[in-house]
Amino acid sequence: MNNYCGSNAHNISRRAFLSQALAVGSGTLLGSSGAIHALDEDSINHALRKTGRSVILLWLAGGSSQLETWDPKPGRPTGGPYDAIPTSVPGVHISELMPQMAKRMHRTAIIRSLNTRDGGHGTGAEMMLRGRKNEAALQYPDLGSIVAKELGRADSRVPGYVSFYSQTEGRGSGKLSPAFLGARYAPMNLDDSTMPPNLSRLAAINDLDHRDRARLRDLLSARFSAGRETETMRSHASAYARVHGLMSSEPLFDIEKEPGWVRNWYGPSLFGQQALMARRMVEAGVSFVRVSRAWWDSHGQNFETHAEMVPELDHVMATLLDDLDQRGLLESTLVVAYGEFGRTPTINASLGRDHFADAWSAALYGCGIQGGAVWGKTDEDGRKVVEGEVGAGELFATILAAVGIDPNHEYQVGSRPVPLVNPGIRPISALLA
Repeated sequence: MNNYCGSNAHNISRRAFLSQALAVGSGTLLGSSGAIHALDEDSINHALRKTGRSVILLWLAGGSSQLETWDPKPGRPTGGPYDAIPTSVPGVHISELMPQMAKRMHRTAIIRSLNTRDGGHGTGAEMMLRGRKNEAALQYPDLGSIVAKELGRADSRVPGYVSFYSQTEGRGSGKLSPAFLGARYAPMNLDDSTMPPNLSRLAAINDLDHRDRARLRDLLSARFSAGRETETMRSHASAYARVHGLMSSEPLFDIEKEPGWVRNWYGPSLFGQQALMARRMVEAGVSFVRVSRAWWDSHGQNFETHAEMVPELDHVMATLLDDLDQRGLLESTLVVAYGEFGRTPTINASLGRDHFADAWSAALYGCGIQGGAVWGKTDEDGRKVVEGEVGAGELFATILAAVGIDPNHEYQVGSRPVPLVNPGIRPISALLA
């Protein structure tokens, strides 16, 4: 089935214990020379260091249909063939394709009133990943980079930001970028494998040799740096410590370390297995993980596409919620599911739905989120927002606030203060616990 639309885009707790176990020698990590965090080095993110919070973004690349997920309109000309079912929240119904999440709606929040005004794959994805559009003279960091900077530990062996995007469709849409935060907060992109390339040490170097080389390097480095304390020296030492530490965390990326029943619980799909990897990573201290599922761009055969993909999303979201909860991670992990836009209420001649950014939905659960909350309302056909209209900025601010990041916090870029969201943007307080 070919759903391309012609766009260029188609081209101590357990957690605390693991965090301590993965810790290495501290070091100061610097961003690019043009950007310095507004807080000084000694007080950097003191509130965030104590939280251990993480975000998992389930990125629904191509734009899933709100009408076949969170905001069904059964019986209406725009509604399609699927019914709506009651949920664990009285009066709230979602698509019959999501029975597992229906049972967990009391732990989930829905936004049904997104109007983001951009139906382009590239530009829409860029905005939804940054909370606003880039300026001509200023590129903004994406959500993952901000979370990695604000929530990440400077002494962590694991990366702060990991992104899975295994399908080729839409991979280039809304390219991830740390922008002025610098390469330190760029994502580790795992597009072709769950294992980073060149992570394992050479077979010719045994474990003893590896440790001896590290000790020799530390000795020589300490002698060289004596009396030469500079930002460049500290940055180099920190970068080396992270790379060396990452090599020792190789088992984190090996999903076979999980018991077979857990892998089966998440299901055999790539999306399910990568969601399991995301859980492993936040448990080990990774601050932000994006798991992408493509391709939702259903210009043709929308109902067949969603009949295949929505039950998978339903299963993965429900399993991830239960797994995080059972491991005591749900209160420290925020899970968000959305893409670059929704789908049109109008059903086209190919029985598809086209790009639609005027009235669509997103879902959240976990850290900082009020379960059972539903924000906003669309009209009876889902054509427009009639209550509680919000944009990309409000969603962005809500995500930040849920994990304890002040959306009004500013970075200093040269002489310019740059807030995390545009002036006047506020989180959706009704969704925050």
